[in-house]
Amino acid sequence: MSSDKSDDPDPLVMRVQVDDHPVAAAVEADASIARTRYTTLNVRGPVFGIATQSPPGHGHWQVLTPITDGFAQQARDSLNSHLWFKAKDDTDDPLVRRELLAAVRVLETEPVDELTVLDVRYRVVRADEFVFSRDSVPEPPRPTDPEPAVPDWDGYDDTPLDRDFVIDHSAAAGLVATTERLALQRLHYRGERYPPEVRHDSEQAMATHPGVVLLPPAYCVVEHTGDSWTPLTGLMGTPHGARRALTNWLIRFWPLMRDLPEAEAARYAALAREFQAQVRANSLCVDDRLYSVARVGRMVRIGGDGPESARPSDVDNYGPSQIHPVMDEHGTITHEDTHEDTSEEE
Repeated sequence: MSSDKSDDPDPLVMRVQVDDHPVAAAVEADASIARTRYTTLNVRGPVFGIATQSPPGHGHWQVLTPITDGFAQQARDSLNSHLWFKAKDDTDDPLVRRELLAAVRVLETEPVDELTVLDVRYRVVRADEFVFSRDSVPEPPRPTDPEPAVPDWDGYDDTPLDRDFVIDHSAAAGLVATTERLALQRLHYRGERYPPEVRHDSEQAMATHPGVVLLPPAYCVVEHTGDSWTPLTGLMGTPHGARRALTNWLIRFWPLMRDLPEAEAARYAALAREFQAQVRANSLCVDDRLYSVARVGRMVRIGGDGPESARPSDVDNYGPSQIHPVMDEHGTITHEDTHEDTSEEE
């Protein structure tokens, strides 16, 4: 008989592993140095993605879509697309396709945070994004963070963030990471700038989801403005991905967005090429603007039934909708014109 209760150990379980392998020791040393240099914790807010558990109610959760979306509805839309394309491309069985499309119809009309489809449990997973800083400057990449053997400045592909990451709070981790997780267990929104319902849900989460898992580090480019900083790019899987995004911005997007004269566009391109020549530089001044590559952390809260999902106080900018054409159980796709003519006949 199956059970709805997860086989995972208590959410507060943590296992520390001291690895004397030279690479592991170097990573641990870098983490230790970073925690002494960058001591101010800055919480940026929630991000969302989709994780799966199979069979439902048993085993660990595995990330399906990167936990980087700014709104839960974006993650639901990603799941909508995932199931729609599975129905389109991954089966010839009408019964299987029918079940997949039934889940798609639910996602088109309801802001659900969990679905079980074909013995796979899908959940919207919520994480808090944070950055450590020093003197208002975010922590840069560490020397042992992943870098390509041969930097590619012209491509767009990058190490996929979170791909197949298992959200396992009981997995062994280094001493610094475990200490960080212990400190983050008490993290919640306290400032008056947060609405009361946000502060309430955040405090409740410490009781309902007391455990913490750290997702793989991510990287983005930030712009420094006075004592604050603003993200310029989305999250990348490697520091090089963020550096490449910055040079693409300077070479391709700024000239178009600002309608720059040819000479000015060439100057920005030259700055980008100089930055590329340094290979692993993490900051760049452009006129009166300073851009840096920041190392971004994300934490997922864990409860007795797995990772935390969206909270009642989390806000979506839009609701569910149909984002793909209608498909029947035989795989026939109908491109319907949903525009209705509301004019009256005379």
